[in-house]
Amino acid sequence: MTYSGAVRVGGRANVHELTDLMISKVAVGSMNNNAYLLRCRDTGEQLLIDAAAEPQTLLRLIGDDGIASVVTTHRHGDHWQALADVVAATGARTYAGRYDAEGIPVPTDVLLDDGDTVRVGRVELTARHLVGHTPGSIALVYDDPHGHPHVFTGDCLFPGGVGNTWKDPEAFANLINDVEEKLFGRLPDETWVYPGHGNDTTLGNERPHLAEWRERGW
Repeated sequence: MTYSGAVRVGGRANVHELTDLMISKVAVGSMNNNAYLLRCRDTGEQLLIDAAAEPQTLLRLIGDDGIASVVTTHRHGDHWQALADVVAATGARTYAGRYDAEGIPVPTDVLLDDGDTVRVGRVELTARHLVGHTPGSIALVYDDPHGHPHVFTGDCLFPGGVGNTWKDPEAFANLINDVEEKLFGRLPDETWVYPGHGNDTTLGNERPHLAEWRERGW
């Protein structure tokens, strides 16, 4: 099946097959959250990004091989509703941004700062701390040595704009500055973007609109 990034709650996972990594995307919960299962193709180790809701759906996706770790992109409740159940069933280590961990009711085993490395098997992901949607949101960047980068942005970047900052000018300025510097400023247009809700995009699709986003203030 060709990967499109289009998923719906109750539907099948959509799988993006890369040379070293398999990325399975599924939509769960009343807020149509995306959860991503990453599997190292060499070792079989797995990592889940955002145990958002529907633990049984996520556990079926994970399968009998289990997961070594689960990363929560940020503290908002729609991104961790299934976290306790998934951790209880799998024994996975938990990761979250240092400044959001206190808002997540499941203890965080590993606090992430900007530039930290998260491993899944032989694959390395780099954490990017993005301030504004929450104090400690984390994006994960996979710089595929066989192709273009991939970035899991939580609720910090979507098709058409950055995440919600609730009309707070300071929070919006922080978020768009971080997104522009740490994502658009360091990664090429071909970078594939996997957001916390909805369809995927690329940095190239969104880059021409950065000035427009700044002008409108959201």
